[in-house]
Amino acid sequence: MDELDVEIVRLLQTDARQSNRELARRLGIAPSTCLERVRALTRRGVIRGYHADISLAALNRGVQAHVSVKLRVSSRPFIDAFQEFASRLPEVLSVFVISGDDDFLLHVAVQDLDRLHAFLIDRLSKRREVAGFRTSVIFQQVRNPVLDRLDDPPPAP
Repeated sequence: MDELDVEIVRLLQTDARQSNRELARRLGIAPSTCLERVRALTRRGVIRGYHADISLAALNRGVQAHVSVKLRVSSRPFIDAFQEFASRLPEVLSVFVISGDDDFLLHVAVQDLDRLHAFLIDRLSKRREVAGFRTSVIFQQVRNPVLDRLDDPPPAP
């Protein structure tokens, strides 16, 4: 990615709804050049889609938590089965397969603490493959809406 590609990605992260003409104007390039660059970034998998940023509270999901899950057996069939199960739960926003003492980190969003407790007891603790879990309620979240490419550090002398 050259500097122009990086700037296109940055501007689209800021406002993905801007027109190609507006994006080109902000970049100081021709609309045809801008369109071709965006298409190339999409073909290369840099741009994977365009999404709306929705308020969880507006969807009646005012309580968020991270749930660390440990499986009884850490083998591929158990990991794959649990990942498939967890990713289909309506309370789960993200499923991360992780290293360390736990096998998964779930990001969940529910209506209230009673619903979080019900999720933990009725959904997770009933799974035979789950050895245990730990829950951290999220009080505040700050998200960086614009991610820049990280360059490799300079080689050591």
